Amino acid sequence: QVQLVESGGGLVQAGGSLRLSCAAAGRTFSSYAMGWFRQAPGKERESVAAINWIGSSTYYADSVKGRFTISRDNAKNTLYLQMNSLKPEDTAVYYCAARPSTVAMISPRDYAYWGQGTQVTVSS
Repeated sequence: QVQLVESGGGLVQAGGSLRLSCAAAGRTFSSYAMGWFRQAPGKERESVAAINWIGSSTYYADSVKGRFTISRDNAKNTLYLQMNSLKPEDTAVYYCAARPSTVAMISPRDYAYWGQGTQVTVSS
């Protein structure tokens, strides 16, 4: 089992940047593929980005490609999401999630462990 804690959310103006972090505790972090998801009010949880166990393979939702970057530091047991050129439609609660596999997937159903979420609000 792995425990996940997100941080780094906040209020930012459109065009600004934020970096989210997800600290993992428990079993070996490098055993897990990781993902970032988000959920806006009244909407379903959606995939934002995913990364395999070593960081050699990544996935991005079309809506964030070219603006967001997912990365991981297995030595620090930490997952990151660098978010640039933020838009008001990026406003949501952002969650990190762990999948007990080396292969990244994009569906929330494929992830077993979740953090509590961090709010990102982008003002226009």
